[in-house]
Parts: sequence; structure tokens; C-alpha cells
Amino acid sequence: MTKKRNFFQALFLLRLLVQRNIKNQYYRSVIGILWTVLNPLLNMLVMAFVFSVLFGSETDGLDYPVYILAGNIIFNVMRSSTASALPCLVQQRDMLLKTKVHAEIFPISNVLSSLVTFFFSLIALLLVMILRAMSGFYSFHWQIILFPLLLPALSLFSAGIAFFLSALYVFFRDIKHIYSVILTLWTYLTPLFYSLKKLQSETAARFIRLNPMYHFVTLFRTMLVGTVPPLSSFALCYLFSAISIALGCLFFSLLRPRIAARL
Repeated sequence: MTKKRNFFQALFLLRLLVQRNIKNQYYRSVIGILWTVLNPLLNMLVMAFVFSVLFGSETDGLDYPVYILAGNIIFNVMRSSTASALPCLVQQRDMLLKTKVHAEIFPISNVLSSLVTFFFSLIALLLVMILRAMSGFYSFHWQIILFPLLLPALSLFSAGIAFFLSALYVFFRDIKHIYSVILTLWTYLTPLFYSLKKLQSETAARFIRLNPMYHFVTLFRTMLVGTVPPLSSFALCYLFSAISIALGCLFFSLLRPRIAARL
């Protein structure tokens, strides 16, 4: 009975943390949570202008604004959840030291918060798809309903990194600045605004295919273009997620006994 009560208490705390994360993200903003829809739209407009109008584009058969926005909202789940998870244990120092709450709940709450933002960003994507379809540049396909199959893998992959970073940050605060650089590099190594077909170097293309986020983004775009992704694509994404969550949990569990002392 005690375990059951503790479980529901943890779920209640997790819900409160997710709600607080979403509110804090747009604290004192006039538009508020609508920025979760407007922000990806505005970024898409800027990138579509720069890379389509000025440089031209190759999008593997997908309308370019849809191509950009689809890639960005998938990548942003990983980017926002892992970046926000970095200081989450240090920020919750008082709660961790004064209560018996499990430390794992804090990085998990950041991943769930990013998933909430993702669903708001989907509204922006649907608006763009509808507008482009009305202009004759895009056609809807039933394969889009398969996207929920991708989310568990993306969430577990992000959670593994979040566990690793949140524990490491307690002992090595400089990782915050290092990871900022890594995220910038990771962004450019993921075909968010370009296609591998545009790369002149096959060596570079092979290297980018080693990037897990390339496969998550490509899988989502494959659904939008009207193709049923092969099972091997799903299997590869879930393999990346299994490796990430296993290593992240192992690293977190090894450092957990010393976290309280270093907070």
C-alpha cells in the first residue's frame, strides 16, 4: 500500500513539475503559451527565406517549409529536454535534500515538458501543411497518423541524455557551456534545412547517417511525404533509444549516491 501511495505521489509531483516548466518557459510573456506555436512558425519563415530563396533547396520530395518545420520540431524535443535537464538537479537542491523525492523525476519532467511543447508545435506544422496544400505545394497523406510510433523512441533517447547530463552537471558545471557548443554542432550535422543529396562529399553523408537524430527526423519526414517507413527504420530508432536510456540510467545510478553531497 505504501508503494502504491508513493507511486501516485510521484505522478502528482511529476505533473506539477511539467506544468511549472511550461509556465516558467513563457513567464511574464504577453502572448504566453502561444509562443509554442508562433516560435516554430517564425523560425520556419526565416529559414525558408534564407535557404530556399537565397540558396535554393533540395527536400527529398517534400515541400520546403514543411520540410524545415518537421525537422525542427522533432530535433527540438531532444534539444530542449536535454538542455533544460542540465541544471535541473541543482535547481531543485532544497527539495532533494529536504524530501525523499526520487532525483530521476526531475530530468523526466523536462522530457515530458518538451513533449507538450512538441504537440503545440504540431499545430504550427498542421497550419503550414494546410496553407501549402491550399496553394498546391503539398498533399496530405494518411501515413502521418503513424507519427505516435516515433515518440516513445524519441522520448527515451532524450531521457537517456537528460539523465546523463543532469547527473554530470552536479559534478562538472562547465558541461553547460560545452553542451551548448555540442548542440550547435549537432544542429548542423542534422539535415534540418538541407538534404544529404546536396552534399558533395559521400564521406560527409556517411558520417551524418551515424547521427541518431538524422534517423528520427528522416523517419518523421518519410511519413509526411506519403511513404510507410520500413520496419528497419523504426528498429534503428528504437535501438538508439535503448542504448541511450540504458547508458543514461547506468551513469545516473552510479552517481546518485554522491549527488546530495555535491549539491
